[in-house]
Amino acid sequence: MLSYTKPRATLQQVLQKQHQPFGDTTNLHVQKVLQRLRTCRTPSMGYHVYRCSDDDCGHIKYQYHSCRDRHCPNCGAVKKQEWIEARMQELLPVKYYHVVFTLPHELNSLVMGHRRLLYKLLFEASSQTLLSFAKDPQYLGALPGIISVLHTWGQSLSFHPHIHCIVSGGGIVGDAEWRHAKKNSYRFLFPVKAMSIVYRAKFLEALQHLIDTGEVTLPAGGPGKADAKQLLDILYKKDWIVYAKAPLAGPHGVIEYLGRYTHKVAISNHRIIAVNEQENTVAFAYKDYADGNKQKQMTLDSKEFIRRFEQHILPKGFTKIRTYGYLANRNRRNRINAVLAKMKLPLHKGLVKIPMQVRLLEQYGINITLCPCCNKNTMELLMVYQPWKKGDDG
Repeated sequence: MLSYTKPRATLQQVLQKQHQPFGDTTNLHVQKVLQRLRTCRTPSMGYHVYRCSDDDCGHIKYQYHSCRDRHCPNCGAVKKQEWIEARMQELLPVKYYHVVFTLPHELNSLVMGHRRLLYKLLFEASSQTLLSFAKDPQYLGALPGIISVLHTWGQSLSFHPHIHCIVSGGGIVGDAEWRHAKKNSYRFLFPVKAMSIVYRAKFLEALQHLIDTGEVTLPAGGPGKADAKQLLDILYKKDWIVYAKAPLAGPHGVIEYLGRYTHKVAISNHRIIAVNEQENTVAFAYKDYADGNKQKQMTLDSKEFIRRFEQHILPKGFTKIRTYGYLANRNRRNRINAVLAKMKLPLHKGLVKIPMQVRLLEQYGINITLCPCCNKNTMELLMVYQPWKKGDDG
């Protein structure tokens, strides 16, 4: 059973202490997300009403609804667990690697103004780079499995778009035959320096096309071809950072990784140290990578804190976790089972749907049938109040 310590302060408290309008008032989607986070697990979101069936007790309990928004630090734990369990059904008993693709800071303002297009391009350039190296017989000559996760923040809530990837240590060739990665002197499957050059070329070639067609314009306004050429020249001369971390120790290492990275939000409540109403400030902890990964504290004006947080609200409906290679969505299960059959290993059988009541009890020790008054399993659902039909999760 998992246990958690109660955070000292929360993002919700910061939002609730600000008088509306707050955040980017020109973006309706951002406003809706912030409002959901502000009212999560309050009467505004609706509630379930439970009553103890014991005649001598009759206790009434209100269970307020969560906002279920993917940007909310209070929500997503159950969704994350369900997603991880689904991925468990797709893991092969092989080594996995963790690699990160970053963007130069010179692109920040351009990406900020064209998030949907350039986040998509970041996914495409990074995945195509990995697939092109994997296809080359010099390195692997097989189709690997890739899970890519978009993060947009640094530890201080700065804007820092980057992609975390899990890559299988091998791939599929021919009729579901598995080819293990070749032994090499690289820290990763492929030479990282060479990958960074190819990644830079793929991203900038596609960016040039988007600028030429007018789909992307420079922040100064207008196509600005001379300015675009100057920016691209600078970007071609820079070293683009691609770095590989230590190989993950098989499927269990992958699951640990998934738990840390996939459903992470820009800042967790446990990093928020204090909300000062008198000074209208927010203090939070961060890790300073430039200073030996030291733990430090930063204090920001509340409005600046919210401004930084809202930079990381994704475009509506944008998919932040994507899969490629043999893990691509179409026929994924059949491909994986074919490989397992060749390996003479048991096939994955698919997921068993776990009722929410059971999941809450197993993971968090929450028994919704237990009466908090008489301590008997006698709580029964009396009614559900939902003030409006909630839309998607942002």
